[in-house]
Amino acid sequence: MTTAVQDNGAVIVTGASRGIGAAIAERLAGDGYGVVVNYAADADGAESVVSAITGKGGRAMAVRADVASEADVEAMFGVAREQMGPLAALVNNAGSSGEFAHIDEQHEGALTRLMQVNVVGPMLCAKHAVRAMSAAHGGNGGSIVTIASLGAKAPPGGDWGIVPYEASKGALVTFARGLSNEVASEGIRSNSVSPGAIETAMSASAPEIRDFIA
Repeated sequence: MTTAVQDNGAVIVTGASRGIGAAIAERLAGDGYGVVVNYAADADGAESVVSAITGKGGRAMAVRADVASEADVEAMFGVAREQMGPLAALVNNAGSSGEFAHIDEQHEGALTRLMQVNVVGPMLCAKHAVRAMSAAHGGNGGSIVTIASLGAKAPPGGDWGIVPYEASKGALVTFARGLSNEVASEGIRSNSVSPGAIETAMSASAPEIRDFIA
C-alpha cells in the first residue's frame, strides 16, 4: 500500500478488523480515502488495522457497531460524518458464517442471527449510506459495494454445512442488483463482489473448507 496523500472522502468498511475487510480497508486508505474500520467484537484487530493505515500516512478510525442493530448503524454513520467527513462509499463486508451444520441440525437462533448479520445488516447500512450520499438527500453520490460469495451462484458440493450461509449471500447479490436500479438516478452505484474460496480466519474455522482451499 502506498502512502495516502490525497483525500477522496470517507469510506465505511464493515467487518474490517480482519480478513477481506482488513485488506479492503488498507487498500482504500492507500488510495486516499479516510476509512472507518468497523468491528463488532474484535477491538484489538480493528485497532491493528487502524495502526497499519496511520503508520503509512493514511486516515482511519475504528468504530464498534453491530450491523444487525439499526441504532448501532445510525451511530456509526454519525461518527463517520463528524470525524471523517462526507461519505464517499460503503463496503458491506461484515458477515457471519453461522453454524457449520447440516440443515436438519441447524438451530433457529443461529439461523435468525445469520440472516440478521448477513442480510438485514447490509440493508440497514445501505439505508443510511443512501441517506448520506444520495442526491435526493443533498449528497454528492457515491458507491455501495456488497461482498457476497461465489457460492451464491454455485454452492459447493460436499457436506460443509454452509447452505444457509450461501443462501444469505444469494440474497445479497439480488439486493445489490436491485439497489443499483433504485438509486442510480440519485448518483449512487451499487455492485456486489463474489469472492471464491479464500483462506481467512472465518473459513479456516471449518476443517472441510480449509482442506478444500489447500
